[in-house]
Amino acid sequence: MTRFPSDFIWGAACAAYQCEGAWNEDGKGPSIWDDFCHALGEPRVKNGDTGDTACDCYHRVEEDVALMKAHNLKAYRFSISWPRVIPDGDGEVNEAGLAYYDRLVDALLAAGIEPMPTLYHWDLPSALEARGGWRNRQIADWFARYAEIIARRFLGRVKRIMTINEAQCVVALGYGMGTLAPGLKLPDEELARIYHNVALAHSAAQRAIKAVSKDIQVGFVPCGEINFPQDDTPEACEAAYRATFALTHRWDFRFNIVLDSLMLHRYEDTAPAAVQKFAATIPASDWDLMEAPDFIGINIYNGTEVGLDGEPTPRTPGRPLTACKWPVTPRVMHYAPLFLYRRYGLPMFISENGLSCNDMIFLDGQVHDPKRIDFLHRYISELAKAIEEGAPVLGYLHWSFLDNFEWASGYDERFGLVYVDYPTQRRIPKDSAAWYAKVIETNGDCLN
Repeated sequence: MTRFPSDFIWGAACAAYQCEGAWNEDGKGPSIWDDFCHALGEPRVKNGDTGDTACDCYHRVEEDVALMKAHNLKAYRFSISWPRVIPDGDGEVNEAGLAYYDRLVDALLAAGIEPMPTLYHWDLPSALEARGGWRNRQIADWFARYAEIIARRFLGRVKRIMTINEAQCVVALGYGMGTLAPGLKLPDEELARIYHNVALAHSAAQRAIKAVSKDIQVGFVPCGEINFPQDDTPEACEAAYRATFALTHRWDFRFNIVLDSLMLHRYEDTAPAAVQKFAATIPASDWDLMEAPDFIGINIYNGTEVGLDGEPTPRTPGRPLTACKWPVTPRVMHYAPLFLYRRYGLPMFISENGLSCNDMIFLDGQVHDPKRIDFLHRYISELAKAIEEGAPVLGYLHWSFLDNFEWASGYDERFGLVYVDYPTQRRIPKDSAAWYAKVIETNGDCLN
Protein backbone atom coordinates (compact mmCIF):
# COMPACT_ATOMS: atom_id res chain seq x y z
CA MET A 1 0.00 0.00 0.00
CA THR A 2 1.22 3.49 -0.82
CA ARG A 3 2.05 5.59 2.19
CA PHE A 4 -0.16 8.55 2.94
CA PRO A 5 1.48 11.90 2.11
CA SER A 6 3.87 13.12 4.80
CA ASP A 7 1.66 16.17 5.42
CA PHE A 8 -1.58 14.17 5.55
CA ILE A 9 -3.90 15.50 8.29
CA TRP A 10 -5.52 12.98 10.63
CA GLY A 11 -8.28 14.22 12.88
CA ALA A 12 -11.84 13.90 14.08
CA ALA A 13 -15.05 15.88 13.95
CA CYS A 14 -18.22 16.85 15.78
CA ALA A 15 -20.95 19.52 15.56
CA ALA A 16 -22.22 22.19 17.93
CA TYR A 17 -25.77 21.01 18.57
CA GLN A 18 -24.65 17.41 18.86
CA CYS A 19 -22.06 17.94 21.57
CA GLU A 20 -22.06 21.41 23.19
CA GLY A 21 -25.20 21.42 25.34
CA ALA A 22 -25.69 24.73 27.20
CA TRP A 23 -28.56 25.33 24.82
CA ASN A 24 -29.78 28.49 26.54
CA GLU A 25 -26.72 29.66 28.48
CA ASP A 26 -24.68 32.85 28.23
CA GLY A 27 -26.97 34.65 25.81
CA LYS A 28 -27.34 31.92 23.20
CA GLY A 29 -30.50 32.21 21.12
CA PRO A 30 -32.75 29.28 20.16
CA SER A 31 -32.13 27.32 16.97
CA ILE A 32 -34.44 25.30 14.76
CA TRP A 33 -33.06 22.18 16.44
CA ASP A 34 -34.02 23.49 19.87
CA ASP A 35 -37.51 24.09 18.47
CA PHE A 36 -37.62 20.69 16.73
CA CYS A 37 -36.64 18.81 19.89
CA HIS A 38 -38.85 20.85 22.21
CA ALA A 39 -41.97 20.71 20.02
CA LEU A 40 -45.13 19.74 21.87
CA GLY A 41 -47.03 16.65 20.89
CA GLU A 42 -45.54 13.42 19.57
CA PRO A 43 -41.72 13.55 19.86
CA ARG A 44 -39.90 14.16 16.59
CA VAL A 45 -36.71 12.70 18.05
CA LYS A 46 -36.36 9.14 19.28
CA ASN A 47 -37.08 8.75 22.98
CA GLY A 48 -37.90 12.46 23.16
CA ASP A 49 -34.16 13.18 23.39
CA THR A 50 -32.81 16.71 23.01
CA GLY A 51 -29.43 18.39 22.64
CA ASP A 52 -30.00 20.52 25.74
CA THR A 53 -27.01 18.95 27.51
CA ALA A 54 -25.61 16.54 24.91
CA CYS A 55 -21.92 15.91 25.81
CA ASP A 56 -21.67 19.14 27.82
CA CYS A 57 -18.66 20.14 25.72
CA TYR A 58 -19.41 23.78 26.46
CA HIS A 59 -18.14 23.23 30.00
CA ARG A 60 -15.44 20.63 29.22
CA VAL A 61 -13.12 22.26 26.69
CA GLU A 62 -9.87 21.49 28.50
CA GLU A 63 -10.82 17.89 29.30
CA ASP A 64 -11.87 17.10 25.75
CA VAL A 65 -8.89 18.76 24.07
CA ALA A 66 -6.54 16.92 26.42
CA LEU A 67 -8.13 13.65 25.25
CA MET A 68 -7.64 14.67 21.62
CA LYS A 69 -3.98 15.42 22.24
CA ALA A 70 -3.49 12.14 24.11
CA HIS A 71 -4.80 10.31 21.04
CA ASN A 72 -2.55 12.14 18.56
CA LEU A 73 -5.24 14.12 16.71
CA LYS A 74 -3.77 16.67 14.32
CA ALA A 75 -7.03 18.44 13.50
CA TYR A 76 -10.47 18.90 15.00
CA ARG A 77 -13.41 19.83 12.83
CA PHE A 78 -16.11 21.45 14.95
CA SER A 79 -19.04 23.64 14.08
CA ILE A 80 -19.87 27.09 15.38
CA SER A 81 -23.41 27.64 16.61
CA TRP A 82 -24.79 30.61 14.67
CA PRO A 83 -27.36 31.46 17.40
CA ARG A 84 -24.65 31.28 20.07
CA VAL A 85 -22.72 33.99 18.21
CA ILE A 86 -25.67 36.04 16.88
CA PRO A 87 -28.76 35.06 18.91
CA ASP A 88 -31.29 36.31 16.36
CA GLY A 89 -29.07 35.51 13.39
CA ASP A 90 -28.69 39.06 12.09
CA GLY A 91 -28.49 41.44 15.04
CA GLU A 92 -26.26 41.98 18.04
CA VAL A 93 -23.18 39.82 18.44
CA ASN A 94 -23.02 37.77 21.65
CA GLU A 95 -19.51 38.23 23.06
CA ALA A 96 -19.94 35.35 25.49
CA GLY A 97 -20.61 33.00 22.60
CA LEU A 98 -17.49 34.10 20.75
CA ALA A 99 -15.49 33.76 23.97
CA TYR A 100 -16.42 30.07 24.16
CA TYR A 101 -14.98 29.48 20.70
CA ASP A 102 -11.91 31.52 21.67
CA ARG A 103 -11.31 29.04 24.49
CA LEU A 104 -11.76 26.07 22.20
CA VAL A 105 -9.55 27.40 19.38
CA ASP A 106 -6.81 28.50 21.78
CA ALA A 107 -6.84 25.15 23.59
CA LEU A 108 -6.57 23.29 20.27
CA LEU A 109 -3.67 25.45 19.10
CA ALA A 110 -1.86 24.99 22.41
CA ALA A 111 -2.23 21.22 21.97
CA GLY A 112 -0.86 21.31 18.43
CA ILE A 113 -4.25 20.51 16.89
CA GLU A 114 -5.50 22.48 13.90
CA PRO A 115 -8.95 24.02 14.51
CA MET A 116 -11.24 23.51 11.49
CA PRO A 117 -14.51 25.35 12.09
CA THR A 118 -17.67 24.78 10.08
CA LEU A 119 -20.01 27.78 10.03
CA TYR A 120 -23.28 25.93 9.58
CA HIS A 121 -24.07 22.43 10.81
CA TRP A 122 -27.87 22.66 10.73
CA ASP A 123 -28.65 24.85 13.78
CA LEU A 124 -30.22 27.87 12.08
CA PRO A 125 -31.28 30.66 14.46
CA SER A 126 -35.03 30.34 15.07
CA ALA A 127 -35.51 34.03 14.35
CA LEU A 128 -34.20 33.54 10.82
CA GLU A 129 -36.42 30.53 10.18
CA ALA A 130 -39.35 32.78 11.17
CA ARG A 131 -38.25 35.03 8.29
CA GLY A 132 -38.22 32.13 5.84
CA GLY A 133 -34.87 30.55 6.72
CA TRP A 134 -33.23 28.90 3.73
CA ARG A 135 -36.34 29.66 1.67
CA ASN A 136 -35.47 33.36 1.86
CA ARG A 137 -32.85 34.50 -0.63
CA GLN A 138 -31.78 37.14 1.90
CA ILE A 139 -30.08 34.36 3.86
CA ALA A 140 -27.03 34.89 1.64
CA ASP A 141 -26.56 38.32 3.22
CA TRP A 142 -27.21 37.07 6.76
CA PHE A 143 -24.76 34.22 6.32
CA ALA A 144 -22.08 36.45 4.78
CA ARG A 145 -22.21 38.84 7.75
CA TYR A 146 -21.88 35.92 10.17
CA ALA A 147 -18.97 34.51 8.14
CA GLU A 148 -17.14 37.83 8.23
CA ILE A 149 -17.55 38.07 12.01
CA ILE A 150 -16.02 34.62 12.46
CA ALA A 151 -13.21 35.23 9.98
CA ARG A 152 -12.21 38.47 11.70
CA ARG A 153 -12.40 36.96 15.18
CA PHE A 154 -10.13 34.03 14.34
CA LEU A 155 -7.83 35.70 11.83
CA GLY A 156 -4.35 34.27 12.26
CA ARG A 157 -5.61 31.35 14.33
CA VAL A 158 -7.70 29.45 11.79
CA LYS A 159 -6.34 28.46 8.36
CA ARG A 160 -9.43 26.73 6.97
CA ILE A 161 -13.13 27.46 7.31
CA MET A 162 -15.89 25.21 5.99
CA THR A 163 -19.14 26.98 5.20
CA ILE A 164 -22.13 24.63 5.07
CA ASN A 165 -22.31 20.99 6.14
CA GLU A 166 -24.44 18.56 4.17
CA ALA A 167 -26.83 20.85 2.36
CA GLN A 168 -28.50 17.68 1.14
CA CYS A 169 -29.62 16.88 4.70
CA VAL A 170 -30.58 20.50 5.35
CA VAL A 171 -32.78 20.66 2.25
CA ALA A 172 -33.93 17.13 1.39
CA LEU A 173 -34.49 15.95 4.96
CA GLY A 174 -35.29 19.25 6.67
CA TYR A 175 -37.44 20.97 4.06
CA GLY A 176 -38.44 18.01 1.88
CA MET A 177 -39.10 14.92 3.99
CA GLY A 178 -39.56 16.73 7.30
CA THR A 179 -37.50 14.20 9.27
CA LEU A 180 -34.98 16.84 10.39
CA ALA A 181 -35.43 20.43 11.52
CA PRO A 182 -37.36 22.51 10.61
CA GLY A 183 -39.60 19.57 9.73
CA LEU A 184 -41.23 20.87 6.53
CA LYS A 185 -42.45 18.98 3.46
CA LEU A 186 -42.15 21.21 0.41
CA PRO A 187 -42.50 20.40 -3.31
CA ASP A 188 -39.52 19.79 -5.60
CA GLU A 189 -39.50 23.20 -7.27
CA GLU A 190 -39.31 24.88 -3.86
CA LEU A 191 -36.49 22.53 -2.82
CA ALA A 192 -34.58 23.53 -5.96
CA ARG A 193 -34.99 27.18 -4.95
CA ILE A 194 -33.61 26.40 -1.47
CA TYR A 195 -30.59 24.61 -2.98
CA HIS A 196 -29.95 27.71 -5.08
CA ASN A 197 -30.09 29.86 -1.95
CA VAL A 198 -27.57 27.52 -0.31
CA ALA A 199 -25.19 28.01 -3.25
CA LEU A 200 -25.65 31.78 -3.08
CA ALA A 201 -25.07 31.75 0.69
CA HIS A 202 -21.87 29.73 0.44
CA SER A 203 -20.63 32.07 -2.28
CA ALA A 204 -21.45 35.22 -0.32
CA ALA A 205 -19.77 33.79 2.78
CA GLN A 206 -16.67 32.84 0.81
CA ARG A 207 -16.35 36.37 -0.57
CA ALA A 208 -16.78 37.78 2.95
CA ILE A 209 -14.07 35.50 4.33
CA LYS A 210 -11.67 36.25 1.49
CA ALA A 211 -12.21 39.97 2.03
CA VAL A 212 -10.85 39.45 5.55
CA SER A 213 -7.92 37.35 4.34
CA LYS A 214 -7.18 35.70 1.02
CA ASP A 215 -5.00 33.24 2.92
CA ILE A 216 -7.97 31.56 4.62
CA GLN A 217 -8.94 28.44 2.70
CA VAL A 218 -12.70 28.06 2.29
CA GLY A 219 -14.37 24.69 1.89
CA PHE A 220 -17.85 23.37 1.19
CA VAL A 221 -19.06 20.03 2.61
CA PRO A 222 -21.73 18.18 0.63
CA CYS A 223 -22.97 14.62 0.97
CA GLY A 224 -25.12 12.32 -1.09
CA GLU A 225 -25.31 8.98 -2.79
CA ILE A 226 -22.11 7.65 -4.33
CA ASN A 227 -22.21 4.68 -6.66
CA PHE A 228 -19.30 2.31 -7.06
CA PRO A 229 -18.74 -0.40 -9.69
CA GLN A 230 -19.49 -4.07 -9.33
CA ASP A 231 -15.95 -4.77 -10.56
CA ASP A 232 -12.94 -2.66 -11.48
CA THR A 233 -13.23 -2.82 -15.27
CA PRO A 234 -13.17 0.50 -17.17
CA GLU A 235 -16.72 -0.08 -18.38
CA ALA A 236 -18.06 -0.72 -14.88
CA CYS A 237 -16.22 2.29 -13.47
CA GLU A 238 -17.65 4.54 -16.16
CA ALA A 239 -21.18 3.28 -15.48
CA ALA A 240 -20.76 3.98 -11.76
CA TYR A 241 -19.40 7.47 -12.47
CA ARG A 242 -22.39 8.36 -14.66
CA ALA A 243 -24.85 6.95 -12.12
CA THR A 244 -23.26 8.94 -9.28
CA PHE A 245 -24.09 12.27 -10.92
CA ALA A 246 -27.41 11.39 -12.55
CA LEU A 247 -30.39 13.13 -10.99
CA THR A 248 -32.91 10.51 -12.05
CA HIS A 249 -33.07 8.87 -8.61
CA ARG A 250 -33.20 10.91 -5.40
CA TRP A 251 -32.15 14.05 -7.28
CA ASP A 252 -32.28 15.99 -4.02
CA PHE A 253 -29.64 13.80 -2.35
CA ARG A 254 -26.74 13.94 -4.80
CA PHE A 255 -23.37 15.59 -4.36
CA ASN A 256 -23.73 17.55 -7.57
CA ILE A 257 -27.06 19.26 -6.84
CA VAL A 258 -25.07 22.11 -5.25
CA LEU A 259 -21.53 21.49 -6.50
CA ASP A 260 -22.64 21.78 -10.13
CA SER A 261 -24.05 25.22 -9.36
CA LEU A 262 -20.86 26.36 -7.66
CA MET A 263 -18.42 24.80 -10.11
CA LEU A 264 -20.20 24.29 -13.44
CA HIS A 265 -22.90 27.00 -13.21
CA ARG A 266 -25.63 24.69 -14.42
CA TYR A 267 -27.87 21.78 -13.47
CA GLU A 268 -27.35 18.24 -14.71
CA ASP A 269 -29.52 17.48 -17.76
CA THR A 270 -31.04 14.52 -15.93
CA ALA A 271 -32.70 16.80 -13.35
CA PRO A 272 -36.46 16.29 -13.03
CA ALA A 273 -38.94 18.65 -14.68
CA ALA A 274 -39.63 20.66 -11.51
CA VAL A 275 -35.92 21.39 -11.10
CA GLN A 276 -35.51 22.27 -14.76
CA LYS A 277 -38.50 24.59 -14.47
CA PHE A 278 -36.85 26.46 -11.61
CA ALA A 279 -33.46 26.47 -13.34
CA ALA A 280 -35.01 28.25 -16.31
CA THR A 281 -35.83 31.20 -14.04
CA ILE A 282 -32.25 31.70 -12.77
CA PRO A 283 -30.79 34.93 -14.18
CA ALA A 284 -27.29 34.83 -15.66
CA SER A 285 -26.21 37.30 -13.00
CA ASP A 286 -26.79 34.64 -10.34
CA TRP A 287 -24.30 32.30 -11.98
CA ASP A 288 -21.77 35.14 -11.91
CA LEU A 289 -22.14 35.20 -8.11
CA MET A 290 -21.11 31.58 -7.67
CA GLU A 291 -17.78 30.96 -5.92
CA ALA A 292 -15.89 27.71 -6.35
CA PRO A 293 -14.53 26.58 -2.97
CA ASP A 294 -10.82 26.08 -2.38
CA PHE A 295 -11.53 22.49 -1.32
CA ILE A 296 -14.46 20.22 -0.66
CA GLY A 297 -15.18 18.04 2.32
CA ILE A 298 -16.62 14.63 1.58
CA ASN A 299 -18.80 12.97 4.17
CA ILE A 300 -18.80 9.25 3.33
CA TYR A 301 -20.48 6.46 5.24
CA ASN A 302 -21.68 4.06 2.56
CA GLY A 303 -22.44 3.78 -1.13
CA THR A 304 -24.42 1.77 -3.65
CA GLU A 305 -22.90 -0.84 -5.94
CA VAL A 306 -24.18 -0.61 -9.53
CA GLY A 307 -23.86 -2.78 -12.62
CA LEU A 308 -23.04 -1.86 -16.20
CA ASP A 309 -26.55 -0.44 -16.61
CA GLY A 310 -25.98 1.96 -13.72
CA GLU A 311 -28.68 0.26 -11.67
CA PRO A 312 -28.09 -1.06 -8.14
CA THR A 313 -27.00 -4.69 -7.99
CA PRO A 314 -29.16 -7.11 -5.97
CA ARG A 315 -28.63 -6.83 -2.23
CA THR A 316 -26.82 -9.78 -0.71
CA PRO A 317 -28.90 -11.48 2.00
CA GLY A 318 -27.38 -10.91 5.41
CA ARG A 319 -25.07 -8.17 4.18
CA PRO A 320 -23.11 -6.35 6.91
CA LEU A 321 -24.86 -3.39 8.51
CA THR A 322 -23.97 -0.83 11.16
CA ALA A 323 -26.05 -0.43 14.31
CA CYS A 324 -28.22 2.16 12.55
CA LYS A 325 -28.65 -0.30 9.65
CA TRP A 326 -26.45 1.49 7.14
CA PRO A 327 -24.64 -0.90 4.78
CA VAL A 328 -20.91 -1.44 5.18
CA THR A 329 -19.38 -0.71 1.75
CA PRO A 330 -15.65 0.07 2.04
CA ARG A 331 -15.09 0.31 -1.72
CA VAL A 332 -17.05 3.56 -1.83
CA MET A 333 -14.03 5.19 -0.15
CA HIS A 334 -11.90 4.25 -3.14
CA TYR A 335 -14.23 5.61 -5.79
CA ALA A 336 -15.85 8.68 -4.20
CA PRO A 337 -12.65 10.79 -4.14
CA LEU A 338 -11.75 9.73 -7.67
CA PHE A 339 -15.18 10.52 -9.08
CA LEU A 340 -15.44 13.90 -7.35
CA TYR A 341 -11.93 14.90 -8.37
CA ARG A 342 -12.63 13.91 -11.96
CA ARG A 343 -15.75 16.10 -12.07
CA TYR A 344 -14.56 19.13 -10.07
CA GLY A 345 -10.76 19.04 -9.93
CA LEU A 346 -10.58 20.21 -6.32
CA PRO A 347 -8.50 18.96 -3.39
CA MET A 348 -10.57 17.39 -0.64
CA PHE A 349 -10.84 16.19 2.91
CA ILE A 350 -12.70 13.13 4.07
CA SER A 351 -14.58 15.35 6.49
CA GLU A 352 -16.70 12.58 8.02
CA ASN A 353 -16.45 8.79 8.07
CA GLY A 354 -17.34 6.29 10.76
CA LEU A 355 -20.08 3.98 11.98
CA SER A 356 -22.51 3.55 14.82
CA CYS A 357 -22.11 0.58 17.14
CA ASN A 358 -24.05 -0.72 20.12
CA ASP A 359 -21.18 0.18 22.42
CA MET A 360 -21.25 -0.58 26.13
CA ILE A 361 -18.98 -0.53 29.16
CA PHE A 362 -17.68 -4.06 29.70
CA LEU A 363 -17.09 -5.73 33.07
CA ASP A 364 -13.47 -4.63 32.94
CA GLY A 365 -14.59 -0.99 32.80
CA GLN A 366 -13.44 -0.56 29.21
CA VAL A 367 -15.32 -0.11 25.93
CA HIS A 368 -14.31 -2.71 23.35
CA ASP A 369 -15.40 -1.94 19.77
CA PRO A 370 -13.72 -4.38 17.33
CA LYS A 371 -16.35 -3.72 14.67
CA ARG A 372 -15.37 -0.04 14.52
CA ILE A 373 -11.69 -0.93 14.21
CA ASP A 374 -12.40 -3.39 11.40
CA PHE A 375 -14.68 -0.88 9.62
CA LEU A 376 -12.11 1.92 9.77
CA HIS A 377 -9.28 -0.38 8.69
CA ARG A 378 -11.22 -1.37 5.59
CA TYR A 379 -12.35 2.16 4.68
CA ILE A 380 -9.01 3.87 5.27
CA SER A 381 -7.25 1.16 3.25
CA GLU A 382 -9.58 1.90 0.33
CA LEU A 383 -8.86 5.62 0.75
CA ALA A 384 -5.15 4.86 0.29
CA LYS A 385 -5.98 3.35 -3.10
CA ALA A 386 -7.72 6.55 -4.20
CA ILE A 387 -4.70 8.62 -3.13
CA GLU A 388 -2.35 6.25 -4.95
CA GLU A 389 -4.46 6.72 -8.10
CA GLY A 390 -4.21 10.50 -7.95
CA ALA A 391 -7.03 11.80 -5.76
CA PRO A 392 -5.65 14.86 -3.87
CA VAL A 393 -7.01 13.98 -0.42
CA LEU A 394 -5.56 16.32 2.21
CA GLY A 395 -6.76 14.56 5.32
CA TYR A 396 -9.17 12.21 7.06
CA LEU A 397 -11.49 13.34 9.89
CA HIS A 398 -13.22 10.56 11.79
CA TRP A 399 -16.85 10.99 12.77
CA SER A 400 -16.92 11.43 15.57
CA PHE A 401 -14.53 12.11 18.42
CA LEU A 402 -17.19 11.70 21.14
CA ASP A 403 -20.46 9.83 21.18
CA ASN A 404 -23.13 12.50 20.78
CA PHE A 405 -26.70 13.45 19.94
CA GLU A 406 -27.42 11.80 16.60
CA TRP A 407 -30.23 14.08 15.41
CA ALA A 408 -33.58 12.29 15.00
CA SER A 409 -32.05 9.08 16.41
CA GLY A 410 -31.29 10.77 19.72
CA TYR A 411 -28.62 9.08 21.83
CA ASP A 412 -29.20 5.50 20.66
CA GLU A 413 -26.47 5.71 18.01
CA ARG A 414 -22.85 5.82 19.20
CA PHE A 415 -20.34 7.01 16.61
CA GLY A 416 -17.51 8.13 18.89
CA LEU A 417 -13.93 7.05 19.44
CA VAL A 418 -14.65 8.07 23.03
CA TYR A 419 -17.60 6.69 24.94
CA VAL A 420 -19.78 9.21 26.79
CA ASP A 421 -21.65 7.96 29.85
CA TYR A 422 -24.41 10.55 29.59
CA PRO A 423 -25.72 10.40 33.19
CA THR A 424 -22.24 11.23 34.55
CA GLN A 425 -20.62 12.78 31.41
CA ARG A 426 -17.63 10.50 32.04
CA ARG A 427 -15.44 9.98 28.97
CA ILE A 428 -14.00 6.51 28.30
CA PRO A 429 -11.70 6.13 25.27
CA LYS A 430 -12.72 3.02 23.33
CA ASP A 431 -10.31 0.48 21.89
CA SER A 432 -10.75 2.23 18.56
CA ALA A 433 -9.33 5.45 20.02
CA ALA A 434 -6.03 3.71 20.80
CA TRP A 435 -6.07 2.01 17.40
CA TYR A 436 -6.65 5.30 15.60
CA ALA A 437 -3.91 6.96 17.64
CA LYS A 438 -1.53 4.32 16.27
CA VAL A 439 -2.72 4.97 12.72
CA ILE A 440 -1.95 8.67 13.19
CA GLU A 441 1.41 7.98 14.85
CA THR A 442 2.52 5.81 11.90
CA ASN A 443 0.79 7.95 9.23
CA GLY A 444 -1.19 4.87 8.19
CA ASP A 445 1.78 2.53 7.86
CA CYS A 446 0.38 0.23 10.55
CA LEU A 447 -2.45 -0.64 8.14
CA ASN A 448 -0.12 -2.46 5.75
